Amino acid sequence: MSRPLRPSRPLRPIQPITLTQLRDHAIARTLFAPTTLPKAIARMGFVQADPIRAPARAQDLMLRHRVGDYRAGMLEARYPRLAIEEDFFINYGFLPRATQCLMHPRTPETVWPKARWAQAHAVLDFVKARGVVHPREVDAEFQHGKTKNWFGGSSNASTQLLDGMHYRGLVRTAGRESGIRLYAARDMHEPPGDVAVAVDALIDVLVRCYAPLPERSLHEWVSRLRYGAPQWGKQFRAALPRTKARLVSAEVDGIRWYWPAGENPASRRHANAAEDLDRVRLLAPFDPLVWDRRRFEAFWGWSYRFEAYTPPARRLRGYYALPLLWRGAVIGWANASVKDGRLTLQTGHVSGKAPGDPAFAQGLNDEARRMSHFLALEREPQLVDG
Repeated sequence: MSRPLRPSRPLRPIQPITLTQLRDHAIARTLFAPTTLPKAIARMGFVQADPIRAPARAQDLMLRHRVGDYRAGMLEARYPRLAIEEDFFINYGFLPRATQCLMHPRTPETVWPKARWAQAHAVLDFVKARGVVHPREVDAEFQHGKTKNWFGGSSNASTQLLDGMHYRGLVRTAGRESGIRLYAARDMHEPPGDVAVAVDALIDVLVRCYAPLPERSLHEWVSRLRYGAPQWGKQFRAALPRTKARLVSAEVDGIRWYWPAGENPASRRHANAAEDLDRVRLLAPFDPLVWDRRRFEAFWGWSYRFEAYTPPARRLRGYYALPLLWRGAVIGWANASVKDGRLTLQTGHVSGKAPGDPAFAQGLNDEARRMSHFLALEREPQLVDG
């Protein structure tokens, strides 16, 4: 007779872990060596999207560090040929199709009345007949009129209906035209056979993207998975003990941190990769290194806030400040703008002034040239110390 299995316990690191090692590990694991676009998205697991261009969309600003010779707009151009989808995860963005399938069929918290479903089915038949449609085609065919949007303005009712159909998995984003989503019918499939397995897999994607995570952040980000799969809200809470049991954890300065099994934050190669010689990197506000503001403050000792929607008079660092990473530390930020085919970077520094090391000045110049190349600009960039 086999012996009963003992309850699993959280895996522990072999040696004490420091905050610096956790920071270096976070940098090394997410700023991996540039690879192909499909492999980068698969490795990241999720790429958050944002429509603001300053000077490019957030998804492009993130991918340029992780894809060889990446150019702004490449993701949008290649999207129809890739096995990825636009959808909600913990936020809206891009993720492998196999991950998206785990969240569907999705049951939103907002219940549509019969009349709304009748509209949706009529539009779905229209989409199936056309193959791929632009929202204006749907609006011209059905004349749904205008409606109030979530921020108080007015938008086409057809656009809102298509958004709702997309969220419910009736249609998918087939591509974009001038930034506007084009829609096609989505292939239906059976729900996951084992909900617990699907929930654990979604949490693993989340952890792979944002680890190492403070315990409080782990709880919060797992709870945000209800945006991607609202039908499993209670299951995500129940999955937390299983998640903690299969992750490695350590308490550092009174905070428990979690990361995937098989990874060792104490590895010297992480420190070497994090220092990355003298390379300067400008990060998107939604980059995995930046997104968790609690972790950001723990790692780098200052508070970064996304201020695009903050009134100008109250902004501390600018409309779309890009955190500036150098030698394993985020030491400042830069606001980027393009005028007359020339990139201008206006920098600011936590200490109040730029490092006096000539290697920093050279590294910042190199990063400005890389960003100009990414934006397909021919003129030499301009640097302004703010």
